[in-house]
Amino acid sequence: MLTVDFQRLPIQSGTRLLDLGCGAGRHAFEAARRGARVVALDADRGELAQVAAIAAAMAEAGELPPTASIATVASDATAMPFSDGAFDIVIAAEVMEHIRPDQLAMDEVSRVLRPGGLVAVTVPAWLPERICWLLSDDYHNVPGGHLRIFTRPELETKLRRAGLDVGHHHHAHALHSPYWWLKCAVGVHDDDHPLASAYHKLLVWDIMRKPAVTRLADRALNPLIGKSLVVYATKPAGSSSPSRSGDAEKVHAAA
Repeated sequence: MLTVDFQRLPIQSGTRLLDLGCGAGRHAFEAARRGARVVALDADRGELAQVAAIAAAMAEAGELPPTASIATVASDATAMPFSDGAFDIVIAAEVMEHIRPDQLAMDEVSRVLRPGGLVAVTVPAWLPERICWLLSDDYHNVPGGHLRIFTRPELETKLRRAGLDVGHHHHAHALHSPYWWLKCAVGVHDDDHPLASAYHKLLVWDIMRKPAVTRLADRALNPLIGKSLVVYATKPAGSSSPSRSGDAEKVHAAA
């Protein structure tokens, strides 16, 4: 299930792409299928091990183009081990809400992005997220949980402070918002609750089959209750960042 619209990402053979806060690797895998040289970065070494294993299986099965690769890096998003301008594209999906010094993380994104490069940042949208917080403390008040609820103006302002030009935005996953509201109402950890279980089966069916009726409903509802906000921004050509040593080239060479 992709949150970023890959039709908006100019991925070509050999594009250098950073998946920041990669999690299970959903965006990293899609980017690699399109020919990108991907670095999947996360603080969770367990998640990275699974991403590496799946990437190896994809390569062995011939699912990746010859130019594509996926390397994993364990690192802090606020101090990434890459040189200035190391990447053509950065994806930061559902990660900024977990980082206390989020402006520092956005500054780092800008630093490692080449001039003219593109970043796609996704965060939980304000209204669906606010409802989840009101319904359940357990939804967000956990180790590694959500620290803030972004508004679009706040996210865009912080991206501009990082030296980026903000462009298009959209919402995604409207059908997932009622599921999380339901989970928050019956108990976030109660996966066996009949209502939550039934809705989860519906979402799995939707993801696997992609029926026209649910796809149309999702698109229609996204502006209102889309679970995720997606903002795209570019680094102005000719801009510069404070110089910092790194080893992105080594990471790519080892991929």
